[in-house]
Amino acid sequence: MPALRSPLIHPFSNFDVPHLLRVHAEARPDHPFLVWEPFEGETRIWSYARFEHEVRQVAAGLKKRGVKQGARVLIHLDNCPESLIAWYACAHLGAVAVTTNARSVADDLVYFSGHADVVGAITQPAFASLVASSCARIEWLAVTETDNGAEPQDNTRPPKSESFAALYGDPADVPLCPADPMLPVGIQYTSGTTSRPKGVVWTHANALWGAKLCAMHEDLRQTDVHLTYLPLFHTNAQSYSVLAALWAGATVVLQPRFSASRFWSVSQKHNCTWTSMVPFCVRALMGQEKPKSHAYRYWGNGISAPPTDDYFGVKTIGWWGMTETITHGIVGDIHLPNRPMSIGKPATSYEIAILRDSGEPVDPGETGNLLVRGVPGLSLFLEYLNNEEATARSFDEQGYFITGDRVTLGEDGFISFADRDKDMLKVGGENVAASEIERVVMTVPGIQECAVVARRDPMLDEVPVVFVLVPGGEAAAPKDLAEKIGEACARGLADFKRPRDIRIVAELPRSTLEKIAKAELRRIVDEG
Repeated sequence: MPALRSPLIHPFSNFDVPHLLRVHAEARPDHPFLVWEPFEGETRIWSYARFEHEVRQVAAGLKKRGVKQGARVLIHLDNCPESLIAWYACAHLGAVAVTTNARSVADDLVYFSGHADVVGAITQPAFASLVASSCARIEWLAVTETDNGAEPQDNTRPPKSESFAALYGDPADVPLCPADPMLPVGIQYTSGTTSRPKGVVWTHANALWGAKLCAMHEDLRQTDVHLTYLPLFHTNAQSYSVLAALWAGATVVLQPRFSASRFWSVSQKHNCTWTSMVPFCVRALMGQEKPKSHAYRYWGNGISAPPTDDYFGVKTIGWWGMTETITHGIVGDIHLPNRPMSIGKPATSYEIAILRDSGEPVDPGETGNLLVRGVPGLSLFLEYLNNEEATARSFDEQGYFITGDRVTLGEDGFISFADRDKDMLKVGGENVAASEIERVVMTVPGIQECAVVARRDPMLDEVPVVFVLVPGGEAAAPKDLAEKIGEACARGLADFKRPRDIRIVAELPRSTLEKIAKAELRRIVDEG
């Protein structure tokens, strides 16, 4: 791979995330930036000025606890205002927010906290004991008062922990520092085809790139209201929604998670004009009574112009992106017609290649491997944390990032998503590596080999199915083997990663070099 470096001069020179927030706090201090709509409790509103003030207060508290530039802080929260305040407080200090999946189990958190070498953690009552026991080396732990607005079932906090409110200090202690756009600002752990997730490092310039490009792709304006319910520990909510709204000076309406029954009432209450969708949400909304009118201008989803647009009376633009690309590398046009069910055309800010397995470009009508080229630290992630080998391996000799996705180039230039790496599953919007599940299943005694494949699911898109090889098959296996596998998965995997079906077999189909023929296993699953 050729040497990759960031340009000396770029669109965010002498600018960073805290300076962007300060611009709006000074220019539009009273305009609402964040509206919190919990499922329990009252609506709360932060103007731009109030939000920036609280960010600096929490930054002061973090500084008092020894958090310095470059230090990493674990943020293990479901959607809530504290998650955003903490992320931007870390950015204000030049620290790095490590946002982790709130459905993670102890094994995940032990890995995340150790791999990122976090100095402290912020979580909520439901996860406090889990975080305290899993993150043994943290120097402090702050716990929010509620579980995303709901009163906690257990009000006892782990020893040596404190309330999130205790983090609030004197904002005068943390003046705005000179901007350093190439300083790391965030880390998200993303599933790959290896057994452990990789830590994707974003710089301030990455975050600003996502903010500006998403706002442009979505045609966001200061009058827009962006409903956000997808998880803040994922790129979609963090970049496509919150950072994009911040760039435009718009408003974010935040919910704990998606709720089909609350979607239209909250949307109408705040005159929401934009939201990011995933197929699961659209299907769920089809079962709800739709209002006679709404304020939505656009929705974003994995496909453009689905048949449901006429039903909901809204235009949907398709898009494709990854944690590593920060924003959309392929996107539908906001103003012009898009081919229905496509993901759009290459964004003007990236170079896109669609190649045959031989490395040659595909012809129109062909399906090939999707690669994307940009600038590391600016339009592409900076690196995989503590993994130079994986970072280098993710790029080809021309500097293209290898996405692992396959797409089809249309005769009209529009691109359609075809398939993902066969060892990656998409479970209700979450990426799941088959190898993560296989690693846990193989900890159960008596198993010679195992293989995980996806089964189509009407609501979640895909769910995991595991084939377990035991000499002699099911008849020779311990009677409680499936139960033991289920228990191991419950301990070692987040709920969405757990197999929905365990099949004990005497042999597994093989391909060349005696590899497990997963294509054959998928055929078996599809046939029932």
